[in-house]
Amino acid sequence: MAADTSTMWVPVCCSRVMRCNMFRQADGGAYAALVCTLCNKTITLEQEPAAAANNFGEGSSVLSLIGSPKPPKTERRNPFTEASSDDPTL
Repeated sequence: MAADTSTMWVPVCCSRVMRCNMFRQADGGAYAALVCTLCNKTITLEQEPAAAANNFGEGSSVLSLIGSPKPPKTERRNPFTEASSDDPTL
């Protein structure tokens, strides 16, 4: 059996994995919120059709993101210092 080498992005804040809450709207739509359980920072995620990826400009990419309503409470190692505006982008 071949090893799975694909990767995913893990939302982290305050050295912990952020909680992901998903909500259904009355009109049938949905959205999600990434929440830091330590500092209460919230990031709202809105759904878009995959075909809309072309509308976000040159260099944009679709990310695989993991979300959990009950993420592990273990502290994550910090492999780098906080990103600054001078850091090169990929």
